[in-house]
Amino acid sequence: MEKTLNKTVSINIFILTLSLILISTITLSFLRSSHLPLPLPRIPRSLQKTCNVFEGKWVPYPQGPPYYTNETCRLIIDQQNCMKFGRPDTEFMKWRWKPDDCELPLFDPAHFLEIVRGKSMAFVGDSVGRNQMESLVCLLAHEAYPEDITQKISADKNYFRRWFYADYNFTLAAFWSPFLVKSGPAGINGLIGIYLDEADEAWANEIEKFDYVIVSVGQWFFRPLLFYESSQLIGCHICNQNNVTSIPKYYAYKMAFRTAFETLLSLKNYTGTTFLRTFLASHFENGDWDKGGNCGRTRPFTSNEMKLQEFNKEFYSVQVEEVRKAEEKGKKSGLRFEVINATEIMWQRPDGHPNGYGHSMHKNAPVYDCVHWCLPGPIDTLNEFLLYLIHKEVPPKLMRNA
Repeated sequence: MEKTLNKTVSINIFILTLSLILISTITLSFLRSSHLPLPLPRIPRSLQKTCNVFEGKWVPYPQGPPYYTNETCRLIIDQQNCMKFGRPDTEFMKWRWKPDDCELPLFDPAHFLEIVRGKSMAFVGDSVGRNQMESLVCLLAHEAYPEDITQKISADKNYFRRWFYADYNFTLAAFWSPFLVKSGPAGINGLIGIYLDEADEAWANEIEKFDYVIVSVGQWFFRPLLFYESSQLIGCHICNQNNVTSIPKYYAYKMAFRTAFETLLSLKNYTGTTFLRTFLASHFENGDWDKGGNCGRTRPFTSNEMKLQEFNKEFYSVQVEEVRKAEEKGKKSGLRFEVINATEIMWQRPDGHPNGYGHSMHKNAPVYDCVHWCLPGPIDTLNEFLLYLIHKEVPPKLMRNA
């Protein structure tokens, strides 16, 4: 009797074990074949402490190679495709930003796409902002290629871009707005007029539906400009008009950011996170961009080699002052403002530009470009910062145990 009982118990245990194995196998098979979102990895312990990732230095990273090449990312435009057009050195791709008190994680495309699953991101600003967006597309290419849906949105593919990552229901967009505010021909000696208290409708009319907005402009404010407030001409920058008051470009820069941030704060349905990517200076030496200037360096500046000029520091200061004001106002309405504090960091990288190894968007000819950045190159670091910052707002319940 005892023998029979033991045998029955053994058979039941065997059947139960077999059932559990079968259920586990079916469950795993389902998970592998589904497109359900994966739990996000928990941030490493070394990054859980407070750390300013923007204080540090560039260090050699010889183990490369970079995240992608012009062969693995077919979306690099000729203007930034330095290797395609024969740049002979590769050392500029073998440096990484090292914060003083922690580590800046490498860019993880799968992790990024899981965070932004079901969301949307917009880059608002000039062509350097679009340059960063194109870097992001290449960084993500290792994991997924997007569908170009620009033509469904805009006829101008040079300045307005829209990408869709179907497997993640993620939309990535670029809005061309070099002043952030309304602008147009002023009718005076071919000058551009900018309306400092009116946001550019090119982005303002569509931005409410985006979850992440990266704002950045800079170089266009060095041009001769006419400034308007309340639709009235109030002054100009290098306009050479005797009857028009000269106003510093820094005032216009400050007001453009103030208007942009106040517009975002006032939008009824905007609930996104806004990132200011701070001003990036150009690296022309031996002349301006139209007077034979170039940027032929092949290594970063050392700490004492070349200091950021005061006028570039002023651009940085006024925009940071405005974003801090917006940040305080945003706390009352639940809107978050962050800063990608890149001005000093990218100033140290004069080696990262196309110089003569990129071709113009408008004609098949080389151009000495010391404003935009080679892809791959130092600009990829800006998206490492971006991932670091958006990771901070991921709810803990989505984290996976380390």
